[in-house]
Order: sequence, then C-alpha cells, then structure tokens
Amino acid sequence: MKGGSTLPGFRGQRVSLTLLALITTFLVCGNQIEKLFPGPPLETPSGLQNSSFMSIEGFPSIAAEKLQPLSALLPAFTETKACDYTEGKWVEDSHRPLYSGKMCKRWLSEMWACRLTQRTDFSYEKYRWQPDNCDMPEFEGQEFLKRMQSKTLAFIGDSLGRQQFQSLMCLITGGTDSPDVQDVSSEYGLVRARHAIRPDGWAYRFPKTNTTVLYYWSASLCEIEPLNHSNPSTNFAMHLDRPAWFLHQNLNRFDVVVLNTGHHWNRGKLNANRWQMYVNGQPKNDTHLRDIKSALNFTVHSVVKWLDGELNEHQKFRAFMRSLSPRHFFNGDWDSGGSCDNTAPLSGVNKASGNRAHDPVSENAVKGTRVELLDITGSSQLRDEAHLSKYRFRAKDGAQDCLHWCLPGVPDTWNELLFAQLFFPQGKNLSVSMAS
Repeated sequence: MKGGSTLPGFRGQRVSLTLLALITTFLVCGNQIEKLFPGPPLETPSGLQNSSFMSIEGFPSIAAEKLQPLSALLPAFTETKACDYTEGKWVEDSHRPLYSGKMCKRWLSEMWACRLTQRTDFSYEKYRWQPDNCDMPEFEGQEFLKRMQSKTLAFIGDSLGRQQFQSLMCLITGGTDSPDVQDVSSEYGLVRARHAIRPDGWAYRFPKTNTTVLYYWSASLCEIEPLNHSNPSTNFAMHLDRPAWFLHQNLNRFDVVVLNTGHHWNRGKLNANRWQMYVNGQPKNDTHLRDIKSALNFTVHSVVKWLDGELNEHQKFRAFMRSLSPRHFFNGDWDSGGSCDNTAPLSGVNKASGNRAHDPVSENAVKGTRVELLDITGSSQLRDEAHLSKYRFRAKDGAQDCLHWCLPGVPDTWNELLFAQLFFPQGKNLSVSMAS
C-alpha cells in the first residue's frame, strides 16, 4: 500500500507508519508529563480504547514507567527461505510403503511390480526421504487432488518418466482400482497405433475434482519427424531445437508439466531408433553436435528456453525439469555383464548434499529461467539396492536392469518431492495453493 507498510503478526492489519510515529510521540510526551506532574496514571483515550491496534497483547500501557524502544514494539521482519529438499538422508519408516505393489494392478506395469517377482527382500520399501533443515509434507491422495482441482499434470519423458507417472497414480489411489477414474487418453490422441506394443501415453481423470494426470513418451524431448511418411523403414529427423510435438500442441491444456530425458542419448539408441540430428530444419553434422553429450545439452537448453518464453502467456503454469535418474551398473553395463545385486539398503553413504551439481545439464539449463528443477539425482544415487536387478515378473536369465526401479520404491519419493515443491516450498508448515 502506498504510504504504509504491512506488518506480519498484527493479524493482517495494515498499520500506517505515520500513525505509528504519532502514537510513539504521544507515548513519549505522556511519560514526560507524568514525571513533571505526578498523579494518577493517564487514561487511554476513549477513541483508542477499543481499537484493535491498542488491544494487541503485549502492547505497553501509556503510563509505563519505562518505555520500550520503538524497535521493541515492531515485530521482526524475517525472510522465509525455500526449503532445500535436496539435502538430506534416508530414514526407516514403518508406515511405508504408501500402497501395495500387488494391489495396484490398474496403474502399475507388472514388470516393475517387484512384489510379483522372485525377489524375497523388500526392505527397500521401508524408507522415506528426510531433508536436513525442514520436514517433508506427507503425501495424501485426496489432498493432492483437492489442490489440483480442475487442473492437469503432464509427465513427458522416457520410461523413467513413465515410472513416475505410474507411481503417482498408485499414490493418489492408494493402490486401489478406483473404477470412478476415467480413461481420457483419446482426448489427447493417446491411442495405440496399429502394430504398436502400447500407446504413446495414457491420461486419467479423477471426476470428483476434475483432475487429470497423464504421461506421454518422448525419450528425447525434441520433435521426431519421419523423413518419408510413406516408408515404414524411414529414418527420422531429430529436431534438436524444437520441443516434442505433443508438448507444443497441448501446452495450453496443462497446468503442471514435468519433463525428463537423458538415458536415450547414446549412439546405440539413436542408431536403433534411426534418429538423425537436425537443427534449423537441416541435418546437423558438425563436430560439436555429433558429440552426444553436447547434443543433449543443446536440446535440454532449447526446450527449457522455449518453455520459459511460453510462461509469459501461461503465468499460472508450473514447469519442472526433472534431473537424471541414476544408473547403478557395477562391473559392466546393460550388455556387458553389469549388475546391481546388493539388497542391503544404504550400504554406502546415506547423505546427499545440495552443494554440488548432481545433473549439471538440467541444473544449468534452468538457471535464470522460471522453469524449476526437480532434483531427484542425489537422493536416488544412494539407493542402488532398489532397482529391478535380476528379478523378473516372468523368470528368465539375462541382463540385469540397474536403471529402472522397483515399485513401490524410489520414484514414490520423486512424487513426494514434486508435491512438496508445488505446494510446500518452505516446508510442510507453510503451504501455497495453485490459484484457478
């Protein structure tokens, strides 16, 4: 307010600094008059007797023997800092997991439900993330839906993004079938194409709150375009400077979007998918972008920059770049005998610090933009025992999966972190809401 200041602690009233100065002068003068002319204490003027300002508990009486300095009358201005959820440790919690891996059949893929495999040790389910300097809010499905009323949350990314999507569906429903939840995939064109194993994504709506949660598969986050639409064996242009078509076309339908990429950026994946790098609509064959890491960095920065520009027209929109989910292959890789046989939780270090870059590509891309970082790398790095490993829904020998996670498991914490950053940026006692 022009000419005034809002003072926290005064029940939200706006106190004019001019009025405050006048009252202080009155107090000083009253004290001096009392010393010069001893007698009964001065009475509070009737006009101020019932005022809410004068009734504030602890405000000194006019006839006080010793006046407090003005600074003592003013509540201290404290700067509320955002909670750094990235610094912390894993702690045992007997109330975990938050849903059943056996019961969450509608939302959870069998291949990621480790309770359905030959694995016998499930201690990895019994941990939650505890930040150092604040408390994580407890995830509650109904509370999430209430805060996301008439809003849409979209996950766009690779199979790790799909794991986070499935985790959130299990968390919201408590792992139950929830027949009232509507499949609205067709509204977004997410239908299985002919000869395809699965559709490019899924979308579900909770009718009571009109909340939609969806996932779209885009391993690179950039636009992929067939070079010859009539040839099933055609190569594809991988437009590094254009966001994924689905994101570009549907952005105005989203309220929150969570992006991720990283694990498909290797020469083997690019060749297998027949992807060829393009920039400005032309093949990009220069030495710099032929380096996969440089191409990844270029793409993530391009997508984040584009999203930041779109925020000018979508001011209530929240965009997150989720950091890289860590791999834990030991003594090899996917195709060279790599394994993650450890089943003991936290057998190594149990501490993640926010002082170092866990995913420099994502962290540098969001700097100076309004796109937010959902940093899950440091905390997840400590959990090598929670991967699928050698366990399969259908028993078979072969390469271990030290990339994807068992569910329930670590991706549940990613969603708890998302919930916290969306609605509790200063910790669980200070919440915000998404305005309509």
